[in-house]
Amino acid sequence: MESEIINRVEAAGLTEIRLEELRLEGERAVLDIQPFLFQGQLLREKEFRETVKGHDWSVYRNKYVAITCSADAIVPTWAYMLIALAIHPFARSFVFGDAGQLETALFLEALGRTDISRYQNAKVVIKGCGKVPVPESAYVEITRLLAPVAQSIMYGEACSTVPLFKRK
Repeated sequence: MESEIINRVEAAGLTEIRLEELRLEGERAVLDIQPFLFQGQLLREKEFRETVKGHDWSVYRNKYVAITCSADAIVPTWAYMLIALAIHPFARSFVFGDAGQLETALFLEALGRTDISRYQNAKVVIKGCGKVPVPESAYVEITRLLAPVAQSIMYGEACSTVPLFKRK
């Protein structure tokens, strides 16, 4: 006697979220301002402004940029603001921080544009282990966004989830 194969995952009515699909496509770059400093260590205002003015900012056209300083130097806040003003017409987006902080900011931006209401009373599985690295902060943020609306939140693959939350 043959029995019908039943897809238990489909029958459970689970909604899967793949955070890797929210990764914004585009080239990433890190702008280290250490070379803009005198002897790589000291910010001299006049020379710094001249370097910023003479820099070819078009190399950052349509890129996502992390602005950082690898030198153990005291860099005043206005210097980063000046860099932001110079790069603004070219970069798609930019943040202060390293490449990891850039990725975090981009994922959080994408999550901020996500319509969470579509998960109202849903049984949600947040998929892990994808082809694209997703910052832990994105998993924390999606959990924060889903907690008020989802019926349940699980992590992992639909066939073997880790239950995290269930509305009573």
